[in-house]
Amino acid sequence: MIQKVIKKANLRDFAEVRENLSYWLSKSPEERVEAVEYLRRTMHGSSARLQRTARVIQRSQNRE
Repeated sequence: MIQKVIKKANLRDFAEVRENLSYWLSKSPEERVEAVEYLRRTMHGSSARLQRTARVIQRSQNRE
């Protein structure tokens, strides 16, 4: 049997995480939203809205 390995770490112990957090907390909410919008445009194109994705799932005929 394979045993699960779990490692827990306190994020406050990582200097980079603290620096990132302090950087983003120093920005206004508008600047944060603008940064997220930039990342969204970079990944999904310049469309004004996110595209919706629909999946059709076929159920098996054997329902019990």
